[in-house]
Amino acid sequence: MAGAMTGKVALVTGAGMGIGRAVALAFAEQGADVVVADVSEPAGKETVQLIEKVGSKGLFLPCNVSKGEEVKAMIEATLGTFGRLDYACNNAGIHGPAPELPLPELDEELWKRILEVNLNGVMLCMKYEVPPMLKQRSGVIVNIASMAGIRHEPGSYAYTASKHGVVGLTKVAAFAYAKEGIRVNAICPAVVETPMFQMATPEFMDMMKSLHPVGRVGKPEEIAAAVIWLCGDLSAFVTGTSVIMDGGISAM
Repeated sequence: MAGAMTGKVALVTGAGMGIGRAVALAFAEQGADVVVADVSEPAGKETVQLIEKVGSKGLFLPCNVSKGEEVKAMIEATLGTFGRLDYACNNAGIHGPAPELPLPELDEELWKRILEVNLNGVMLCMKYEVPPMLKQRSGVIVNIASMAGIRHEPGSYAYTASKHGVVGLTKVAAFAYAKEGIRVNAICPAVVETPMFQMATPEFMDMMKSLHPVGRVGKPEEIAAAVIWLCGDLSAFVTGTSVIMDGGISAM
């Protein structure tokens, strides 16, 4: 298929469902070949099938982003199959219960797990994504953070800390590699209509929708569209920023 990203290769973590799947499909629709990384093989392979339906090549790679050896193997397999890496969307993350319990009662293992996936995972992905981009002297990385990365999510200590960390990592990496042809940005969504959100009670969904001035939550495809823009030529002057997608919450 012909598209603005034909001949390019994109990697998306947590691409088995939700935002990650929408991003993977958006890359495919632009003509890119897409590496689908996820801890769930059935979900990841389903995303690959959807990618192939729109005419692009898809490759599923199992990966727990909190494990350095698995992230390294993921990048090596990407390069071994496609020979290059042009775009990376580091989307994989977990939330945990909300609220997480008062600070004196905070589960230390839960804290470690959320930080390992959400923050260490992004660091490890960038660690192994940057070298091939340096070799090419081109590449774009988009990290999926959260509104909790610039504000706070009440009662969510670990999640808020992890997403603030993602925003900070994004800024440091953007500054470090700006002259090397690599751009690094983040997206900070508010609530998005993912499968997890759809499992909530109608009352909870209505409550969450009412928190957004636009009267609804975001759609995965809207986040994906922002990723594509950040990876494209029209955003060539954009690096080190965090794009807020919150339905007007930050205007309140």
